[in-house]
Amino acid sequence: MAPTTPTTCLRPSRRSRRTFLRPSHGRRGAGCGKRAFDLPLEESLLAPAVARRCARGVLESWGLDVEQVYDTLLVISELVTNAVTHAVPPVVLHLSVDEGHGQVRVCVSDGGKRKVPAAWTGERPEGEHGRGNLIISALVDECGAGLDAEGLIDHWADLPAA
Repeated sequence: MAPTTPTTCLRPSRRSRRTFLRPSHGRRGAGCGKRAFDLPLEESLLAPAVARRCARGVLESWGLDVEQVYDTLLVISELVTNAVTHAVPPVVLHLSVDEGHGQVRVCVSDGGKRKVPAAWTGERPEGEHGRGNLIISALVDECGAGLDAEGLIDHWADLPAA
C-alpha cells in the first residue's frame, strides 16, 4: 500500500500532532497536564458501541461536561465506524486530553483501505452513507489523517475540552 499524504480539514494545525501519538494507557503524564487512553477494537458492527461505552467513563473522569462528552462520543462513533467499515485491522481508539490547551484528541488508527468492502456495508441503503465527515467537521477544531510511526493510518480530530 502506498503511503497517503496527510490531510487536514478546517483550520490548519497550530502545533505538531506528534505530541499525541501513542499515548499511555489511562495514566496521567508526569506534571505535563496530559492524560491518555488506548482501546484496541475488534472488526465488528459492535466496535462503535464498545468504543463509546469504554470512552464515556474515561471522558467523564477527565472532567469533560455532558455536552463535551456527547460531542466527543459522536466523533468517536463516526471515526470507528469508518475504520471498521472501510479499513483493515488493526483498529485502535486513542484518546488524549491536553489540559494546558483545553483540547481532547480522538484518534482512530487502522491498517489502511480494504480492497473489498466489509460484508455489512452492502446491507445498508445508500442514503445512510457519507454524512460522517460533515458531522465531524461541524464538531471539531481540527481534523485530519496521516501515517504514524508504525505504518498505520491515523484519523484524528481535536475537540474543545475547556
